[in-house]
Amino acid sequence: MATFDHGDVHLHYEEHGSGFPVLLVALGGLRSTIAAWEKAPWNPIEQLAPNYRVIALDQRNAGSSRGPIRASDGWHTYTADQLALLDHLGVDRFHMLGMCVGGAHILSMLRTAPERVAAAVFLQPIGLEGNREAFHELFDGWREEIRDAHPEAGEDDWAGLRRNLYGGDDVLWSASTAQIATFDHPMLVLMGNDRFHPQVASRTLAATAPDATLVEQWKDADSLPVAQKAVAEFLAAHTP
Repeated sequence: MATFDHGDVHLHYEEHGSGFPVLLVALGGLRSTIAAWEKAPWNPIEQLAPNYRVIALDQRNAGSSRGPIRASDGWHTYTADQLALLDHLGVDRFHMLGMCVGGAHILSMLRTAPERVAAAVFLQPIGLEGNREAFHELFDGWREEIRDAHPEAGEDDWAGLRRNLYGGDDVLWSASTAQIATFDHPMLVLMGNDRFHPQVASRTLAATAPDATLVEQWKDADSLPVAQKAVAEFLAAHTP
């Protein structure tokens, strides 16, 4: 287990392979951990490590990572953690691959440090389509799991964090369509199709970003090998 501390945040991370860096952000919402990749249709650590320096982490307050809860926290807070870790590891430019909540984290990174991202892969990004309460329920369940470990956090802190993550009206949560339209990074979007990952999120992202490609079918047995090949070819084509 590798660990990194910055300020009052303690992060657990792993590195696999060598080559151009790829930062992974796993599925699981606020429980996004390295281990969560085992629940994915395929594990990108195993696929990418032979050709890339794969960096994966437990997000703060998930798995073995810890950080305080503050009312001012939001997507930008997680992005700051990721950038601090990458700086610690001496990584300047990198690809990003994120599943589920990882899509929102990629867009937050593109808002914050666009010059550092070479290309991005989105696997069924989360999105807003009449499902806000579902995200609130997930947040509230996570809060109850970890509340006792955060005596520093009052009700205003929990409420502020939930509002900053899931209180807005942007379809992709962490970036508006106007902002996405300015991201000229190559993007590969593998479409979602369920309550937390509605089609509209993937379609909006692919239609709005200037250099995005949408893959509609990718999780069934016949489509999965084709999707894996598409991801490998996409990253190879856009590796500096």
